[in-house]
Amino acid sequence: MSPNSSPHSRSVALAALLLSLLCIAPTVYAHHSFAVFFDTNEHLRKVTGIVKEFRFTNPHGIVTLAVTEGNQVVIWHAETNSPSILRRRGWSPDSLHVGDKVTLEGWPARDGSRYIRIRAAFRANGEPIGTAPASVQEK
Repeated sequence: MSPNSSPHSRSVALAALLLSLLCIAPTVYAHHSFAVFFDTNEHLRKVTGIVKEFRFTNPHGIVTLAVTEGNQVVIWHAETNSPSILRRRGWSPDSLHVGDKVTLEGWPARDGSRYIRIRAAFRANGEPIGTAPASVQEK
């Protein structure tokens, strides 16, 4: 924009810039750093429960599980990789269904919440869901 631009054209350009920033802000916030939220120094956590929801969405999929802990049922959330990575590992939007009993293994949230980042997933009969990363397969 030149210094001789009209106040109207500067206002329109500023409004367009602000609108663009507002549109990308939720995406930037949603795609967070793995190391900030999950603790790789802790032992992997295994959580077994009933699938309540499976979102095969960007930037990360989410699995919601109803898990029995003691005498109560609590909700756990587990984050997956992006759908493009999941597809390369044999996952699809139909890999999990509401009501499926599964075990998810992953890194725990740093804040101690009922939230993990999935490393591997297994059906009730022990069958792996998709293929795990090479680091899991080698063990």
